[in-house]
Amino acid sequence: MPGLLGELTGAGPADAAAYGGLLLLSYAAMQFLFAPVIGNLSDRFGRKPVLLATLFALAIDYLIMAFAPSLTWLVIGRILAGIMGAAWVAANSCIADVMPVDRRGSGFGWIAGAGAAGIVLGPVAGGVTGEFGIRVPFLLAAGLALLGAIIGWFVLHETLSKDARSPFRLASINPLAVLFRVARNPVISTCLVAIFLVQLSSQAHMSIWAFWGEQRFGWTPFLSGLTASMFAVVLGTVQAVLTGPSIARFGALPAAIGALVFGIPSYLLLAFAPSMGFVLLAIVLGGLTGIAFPALQTMMTAQTDKSAQGELQGAIGSTHSLSAMVGPILMTQVFAHSADDQGVYFPGAAFVLATCLLCIAIVLLLSRKSEIERRVGASASTAD
Repeated sequence: MPGLLGELTGAGPADAAAYGGLLLLSYAAMQFLFAPVIGNLSDRFGRKPVLLATLFALAIDYLIMAFAPSLTWLVIGRILAGIMGAAWVAANSCIADVMPVDRRGSGFGWIAGAGAAGIVLGPVAGGVTGEFGIRVPFLLAAGLALLGAIIGWFVLHETLSKDARSPFRLASINPLAVLFRVARNPVISTCLVAIFLVQLSSQAHMSIWAFWGEQRFGWTPFLSGLTASMFAVVLGTVQAVLTGPSIARFGALPAAIGALVFGIPSYLLLAFAPSMGFVLLAIVLGGLTGIAFPALQTMMTAQTDKSAQGELQGAIGSTHSLSAMVGPILMTQVFAHSADDQGVYFPGAAFVLATCLLCIAIVLLLSRKSEIERRVGASASTAD
């Protein structure tokens, strides 16, 4: 992307980074706006056609970026990618359709683990194919999206029966209206706020990792990428392997709270780490927090009718995207003001902020523990 931005704009690395920030913001903003729309469309027309249509459109979008003749076309490509990238909303709705409540956490964990695997393999594939030309990775991405659509056409069975579908609501065009509608349920509202706080705290990893590593330990780009990949491997493994057993053993809410507790020492170790060994320990502990997100999803889906699972997943997607819009600005500004030569020098300040956000999420879930467990238990009894 830096090379392509330089080619299209003639900008140096600093200005190219600013354009890159614009592309990231446009992607997150489109996910915020359109995740509920994609979810509602899947409630209306079924999961399979929406999932395949978004994957096919994503392939077209990557082709647009591969052959983009100007920055404008590249921005258009990223906007479309943000819209169609909400395909995971339909995928999660499939899990809610076909799996009983007591096993959904495992399914959501596998979906999240697949995403983490993509985080690990995607940069590697992009880096390798980028050696053959700065536009080649976009062609690879287009091919992978198209391959996903083709496989889905032959393998995926529709999971939402016609009698369980609901009409498309014009109100679903407004993501805030969707958030307020699904948040009328106190379990869902509590979980959505917790998800926002947790995802906002995770932006400390996503936004400043390379800058912090270089500033604190003199990391090279290779070490930054290697440690980020290690975290993604741990996170994906935990989500895919440990989520289901943890929820089955302790229950969804205790599993979510317990997972988040591991994040506190993880962030504090990063904030004050004196050596690389402490960073590696923080990565392992931080990976255990991955159980929380699918556990929270499990509780929310138990409170939602089958015909509205897509709308719920859309609201979750918008919440996630909102944190991705706010988080990079917040965390990079905290890092910039704490790692310069003005005032107190503390490069790990953003990780302390992340710790505070995580603590607020834990306290929120604990304060509503009795009501959440009562409502989730009642929902499970009704389902049985």
